[in-house]
Amino acid sequence: MSTGIPQQPYFLRALYEWCVDSGYAPHISVKVDGRCKVPTAYVKDGQIVLNIGPNAVRNMNIDNEWVTFSARFSGVAQEVHVPVEAVLAIYARETGEGMAFQQSTLAEALGPTPEDQPEQGPSDDTPPQRPRGRPALKVVK
Repeated sequence: MSTGIPQQPYFLRALYEWCVDSGYAPHISVKVDGRCKVPTAYVKDGQIVLNIGPNAVRNMNIDNEWVTFSARFSGVAQEVHVPVEAVLAIYARETGEGMAFQQSTLAEALGPTPEDQPEQGPSDDTPPQRPRGRPALKVVK
């Protein structure tokens, strides 16, 4: 196992840029935990899908630890803060092309967090399903 710098933030930034340069709307699927600051009304089954395209958000930043931006949800501006390791996938809404991340590999590289609890019930290694329908974010001018 490599103990170097995690690759996930670099892949997130690269795929975000590819989506934007290609004219696609980049979306991220996030596993919501106690560290995530997201609009809880849009969380379903412990996950949320966020449109992070430049037309949907302001002050977008993806650094090595956090994805942060502000966006409007139901007309109300909110700050969103998501730890990079909580991002399950990034993809272009129009094509579905993107990348899913293995949470166990990244969590091992970063070490345990207080929120790490053994989960009850069956576990599988299938990637998250691509969300259906229109994104929840709207451009407000």
